[in-house]
Amino acid sequence: MGGSGTVHEADQPETKSGAVAWIDARLPVFRWFRAEYVDYRMPRNLNGLWNFGAILCVVLVLMLATGIFLAMNYTPAANAAFASIEVIERQVPAGWLLRALHMTGASLFMAALYVHLFRGLYYGSYKSPREILWLTGLVLLVMTMVTAFAGYVLPWGQMSYWGADVVGKAVGAIPGIGPDLEHVIEGSDALGDIFVHRFFVLHFVMAFAILGVVGLHVWALHVSGSNNPSGVEPAKASDTLPFHPYYSSKDMVGIVLFGIVFAALAFLWPDLLSEPANYRPANPLHTPTDIEPEWYFLPFYGILQSVPSKFGGLVASAGAVLVLFAVPWLDPSPVRSARFRPLCRVALWGLVAAFVLLGLVGRHHAAGVWMIAGRCATLYYFAYFLVLLPFAPRFEKTRPLPTSLS
Repeated sequence: MGGSGTVHEADQPETKSGAVAWIDARLPVFRWFRAEYVDYRMPRNLNGLWNFGAILCVVLVLMLATGIFLAMNYTPAANAAFASIEVIERQVPAGWLLRALHMTGASLFMAALYVHLFRGLYYGSYKSPREILWLTGLVLLVMTMVTAFAGYVLPWGQMSYWGADVVGKAVGAIPGIGPDLEHVIEGSDALGDIFVHRFFVLHFVMAFAILGVVGLHVWALHVSGSNNPSGVEPAKASDTLPFHPYYSSKDMVGIVLFGIVFAALAFLWPDLLSEPANYRPANPLHTPTDIEPEWYFLPFYGILQSVPSKFGGLVASAGAVLVLFAVPWLDPSPVRSARFRPLCRVALWGLVAAFVLLGLVGRHHAAGVWMIAGRCATLYYFAYFLVLLPFAPRFEKTRPLPTSLS
């Protein structure tokens, strides 16, 4: 009895007492949190690009919180949507602030998502054993794009209406099922109440679905472990650091810096992220001179315009996203990080340049020289994934990999 009592007392200091111990004994949430977000080991050489995962989570929570309050005052009807936005801006207490945060958050969420995607491509985070992590991230990208477009429609301003009209006609160009699919999306022969209501529901439901897939994405990260700039798996304990306090404090610094940019854009330069034409109510009888989507869709809009066929442009635009799902199998190189792949590193920066150029093409509506530039950029974009990645390992001379992260 004395011996067992001694052992029991020795174990007691490791067990929390009170409410925490009572909850942990029945649902070990505190033990799980400590294992996954305090003691969790991460590579010691992670750079600032790894901050964007935490930044995306914070912005997502902000978007959900502000979106709920905006939805309480929004009227999903074609003849009342714009007026309800005006009421939110002018009469609802702090409504202007909530909408400013929501609009700025949408743009900066997409910007952070593109940086996050670039980091994965540059450091080979799509390679084994992280294929599921990559695929869930791309599912989040598609869901976010759908949610962002639905949200862009809801104010029912001039650009909202005509952007929806362009997308509807593009879907209608699909051979066979196009007209029926367009009718399902629009709900009637003309854009109106049914369309606005459906996109309001889509926007609201998809936002919470994104939260669920984020949980799956983080789970996949904790199962496979985080990649690192060297692309080499940690070989010993000294190659890793606990998440807290090392990376939790680093993430906080990144979030604060991102928050400064966020506040500057929301309160000082809001027009940089918004279209002036969308501050006028939708008018089906007056087509704007320049119809263009939000900046984060401009590269895909540039591809859409650069292809002569309407259906071909739609396929190419969708293919620009879908090809990313095949990247883990298109790149057979055993070297992950572009730091050690001279050819792919240069080619990847060329891909970034092509993506930016396509955005400019979308802004200038692919006419004249811009049309030629758009077609060249589109060809390079697909050539990078379908030609260079599969064949580069045959003749690329890689640099020697480090044997340890420390």
